[in-house]
Amino acid sequence: MSQTRRDFLKYLSLTGAALGVPGVATGAPHLSAGRESVAVTGRVTGPDGGLEGVPVTDGVAVTQTGPDGRYELAASPRRPFVYLSVPSGYRLPTHETGTARFYRPLGAAGGGTAEASFRLTPLDRDDEQHAFLFLADPQTRTAAEMQQFRDETVPDVQEAVRALGDRPVFGVGGGDLVFDELSLFSGYEAAVEEMGIPFVQAVGNHDLNFDAPGDPGSTATFRQHFGPEYYSFDRGAVHYVVLDDVYWPGSDGFGRETGDYHGHLDAAQLAWLEQDLALVEDGRPVVVFTHIPPLSTAYERRGEDSPSVRGRIGNRAALYELLDPFDAHIVSGHVHENEHRFADGPHEHVVGTVCGAWWTGPVCYDGTPKGYAVYEVDGDSVAWRYKATGRAADHQVRAYPSGADPEAPGEWVANVWDATDDWTVVWYEDGIRTGAMARRVGLDPMSRRRHEGDNQPEKHTWVEPQPTAHLYYAPANPDANRVRVEATDPFGRTYVARPSSNRG
Repeated sequence: MSQTRRDFLKYLSLTGAALGVPGVATGAPHLSAGRESVAVTGRVTGPDGGLEGVPVTDGVAVTQTGPDGRYELAASPRRPFVYLSVPSGYRLPTHETGTARFYRPLGAAGGGTAEASFRLTPLDRDDEQHAFLFLADPQTRTAAEMQQFRDETVPDVQEAVRALGDRPVFGVGGGDLVFDELSLFSGYEAAVEEMGIPFVQAVGNHDLNFDAPGDPGSTATFRQHFGPEYYSFDRGAVHYVVLDDVYWPGSDGFGRETGDYHGHLDAAQLAWLEQDLALVEDGRPVVVFTHIPPLSTAYERRGEDSPSVRGRIGNRAALYELLDPFDAHIVSGHVHENEHRFADGPHEHVVGTVCGAWWTGPVCYDGTPKGYAVYEVDGDSVAWRYKATGRAADHQVRAYPSGADPEAPGEWVANVWDATDDWTVVWYEDGIRTGAMARRVGLDPMSRRRHEGDNQPEKHTWVEPQPTAHLYYAPANPDANRVRVEATDPFGRTYVARPSSNRG
């Protein structure tokens, strides 16, 4: 273990002590509930009796069930829930709507005792092969937008699930489930029920009670619908973690904000995460879901000196340290564009949004089609692709003719929105492979046409095209009659597009 990691874990242990956080306990620990704690007891069972080794937590302390499935937990009276980390091989417990319900209200704020038991149902097949869909930012502001979400996205997700066959599938609502109008949570729940798969939810900055005097109160309505803001569960070989990285400094009680939200993981959450990950073997795949990405590089593409506090996790180094022993992926949304980043260890996936550019048309402001990400897991191998709403699964490239980009008037342009450095993007002229296209930062021509200027898009005129790093360029040959672009992803899948009008 590196000196940096030792120092960090020492810091977390000191933080945990200050918070009253015990170390990770295994088996059925001795209950040492003090005057200000809640003595929680219960049992986790399956069809054949008690389940051993299941983590149970209040979001501060973590314990595990003993051989008979029983556990004891000295819980904080300030924590609203007791919940478990659902192990591999078992269904995610859900509400009738399909949103996850792996928690019980603590209901003992004044101290004393509480009981919380859980019964788990085995999956009907092995989950070493499974899949999940990440839906970033549905962000519906009105009943009409919620209906559009249900009319467009829901049937598309249903078809994507059918195409995955008999794999166990779950969904992830990646935050900004609504756009400040929290009464629309019920519409989101209805959409999840229609999609027909269990869903976990991360909290987004537009899912908050903005009149709350501080961060804990800002998620009160979210908790009423979806339970804890951070938690974990297993599927096959993968350990999944949902985190709350939206910090709300609060209002002054008169409807005035005391400051803007920003990306941050508080000390209690990091201390919990240290305990949670201590139960996971080094080297295992760990997939973390957040709303705000650890670091969006949009600021670099815009020529700015530093990222906005709203576009990064300020203390992301702490998260990187905890994830260092694992094969880690961090999946987020928030910035309404598609990006992959590898610079700090974990593979960071920033996923284009369900709503595109806030329900103004078919694309995000980087030209990524509105849609969601599909991940397929086979053992410890994770593969992914982006799914454009209303388009076939192989719609992964959009090609433009010469002149579509006014900054590159003599070049063909292709937007390969899910590309990373290990994609191969080439172009053909009249059936002959001509060469590799050059990757550069630029503005997507369709986004320019739909979003650029003070008068469009009509619905939200503040939307503007944003520079993206997933554009590819090639010199245009006026003598070529037929041109095509081929893009091959790291998983060997090849996609084809031909330059067409930028009038999408």
